[in-house]
Amino acid sequence: MRRILTIFLLANVLAAPGAIAQTRDIGSRGDLLDRIAVVVNDGVVLQSQIDSQVTTITHRLREQNTPLPAPSVLRQQITERLVLQEIQMQRAAKIGLRVTDEALNGAIREIADSNKIEFSELPNALAKEGINYAEYREQMRREMTLSMLRQRDVYSRIYVSPREIEQFLAKQAADKTGEQSYNVSHILLALPEAASPGQLEQVEKKAADVRERALKGEDFGQLAVTYSQAQTALERGQLGWRKGNELPTFMADVVAKMKPGDVSEPVRTPSGFHLIRVNEIRGDNTPLIVEQLHARHILLKTNELQDDETVRGRLQTIRDRIANGTDDFGAIAKAISEDPGSGSEGGDLGWTGSGTFVPEFEAALQKLADNEISQPFRTQYGWHVAQMLGRRTQDMSTDERKRHAFEQIRASKLDEETELWLRRLRDEAFVDFRS
Repeated sequence: MRRILTIFLLANVLAAPGAIAQTRDIGSRGDLLDRIAVVVNDGVVLQSQIDSQVTTITHRLREQNTPLPAPSVLRQQITERLVLQEIQMQRAAKIGLRVTDEALNGAIREIADSNKIEFSELPNALAKEGINYAEYREQMRREMTLSMLRQRDVYSRIYVSPREIEQFLAKQAADKTGEQSYNVSHILLALPEAASPGQLEQVEKKAADVRERALKGEDFGQLAVTYSQAQTALERGQLGWRKGNELPTFMADVVAKMKPGDVSEPVRTPSGFHLIRVNEIRGDNTPLIVEQLHARHILLKTNELQDDETVRGRLQTIRDRIANGTDDFGAIAKAISEDPGSGSEGGDLGWTGSGTFVPEFEAALQKLADNEISQPFRTQYGWHVAQMLGRRTQDMSTDERKRHAFEQIRASKLDEETELWLRRLRDEAFVDFRS
């Protein structure tokens, strides 16, 4: 969930006035205010959506001091992105994926909290920046839906074999490259699924030409905005910081031989030709010794009959009775906790490492001494009281090493699988450009 939120940090939204707001009032003289720009299967992309995104992306690129591509190129990139989003939203609706109001409110509440704004004041804060709160909510719901869909469709396509895990662990033991982190950007020049030799030659030549321009000093980020067909194009092709063994598989060996500022030769994959630029390299000496916490909790949720204050008060009474020895924590958790995962276990969450829980929950746990019971606190999931049962430092076991290897191998395959999945969806869709 927290990874989804980085897309919509309020600071970024507020930096782009009018990014989501779009006037659609009917003019008194019947002026044309909107029209269909693209028909996508049974849905449409509106001209207003494209115009709004052009304004937002233009504002962001200027803030990053990125020279703007030709207006027609930028509009084409944005239109294609909106087409792909519409195709994905149609698929999500078809298979019944839906972000509930409760999940949406929790995500938006976390954004408000991280920006030190009361949840109830968020609509006013957005309105001051010209952003319509209802449209902001729907855009947020859309991004969360797309993330859920990709997890469902793409992760299921990624297979990690036991042999791959063994090879990964062997290489990790012999080679310290995976301990370094790389700040990487890339450009994808896509190939049709069944490319002819002529198409293959044409795209490869174009990739070589773009690389030559980058080597002669043209801004790689601007070239990505102009030419890349990856999902990161409008983010200047940036993939951000990744460990060597978390990079897409086709990048890992190439990047290991590069220095900061280098641009790779075109790299062929099933999705097309890639140009890779290493921006920075840094060492990453993350130890295998990790701190783990053992805690348990009781979760109660608000509903139509019980508001925040009622639930908090109820938990306060329960907490005090447990602290006084009147009631048993485990028994109460089994009886009333609304956490389906831990309730039947007496609220026991087991031994967990950093990053397991949402930030508010982890922050509350970190403040507790052993056997101490927290005061009631709220997260996006509801109201909690938690008890710290113990702390330990643990050397990662063989099983943990294998799990870590599995996650890194899967992450290295994710980008390429996502591009191939999107290309298949796009090829199977009916798309009719009206402008």
